[in-house]
Amino acid sequence: MHKWIMFIVFTAASLLGVYLLTFNLPAKPVDESAGLPEGVSLMKIQARSDFTFNEEVYTAKVGDKVIMKLENKSGVHGVKIDALNVDLSNENPQTELEFTEPGEYEIYCSIPCGQGHTTMKSKLVIEAA
Repeated sequence: MHKWIMFIVFTAASLLGVYLLTFNLPAKPVDESAGLPEGVSLMKIQARSDFTFNEEVYTAKVGDKVIMKLENKSGVHGVKIDALNVDLSNENPQTELEFTEPGEYEIYCSIPCGQGHTTMKSKLVIEAA
């Protein structure tokens, strides 16, 4: 009796393994910052379906060079920073910036995305070097 149970468990595990290898094996995480030029960092802004960004405050220093990248986790969102002329969307998901002056800048969703759209805000703080 125990041999049959072990045989069924082993067969089911083997079939699950073959299925995952063939159809649905999750992709390995990719380090997006690995291919960036020297001296440039990645600032990823993730927009979520609960009308928030992944961070309340993004920080950088004067002199930093960054590639700012929008990633929509769900829904359609945009990122706009008026004072820095940043306007990111699905069609234009990234831009390269070099921060020259300290300050605080408002980040907001630029695409009407639902009832929480007006509260979908964050802040970018550029600190003195």
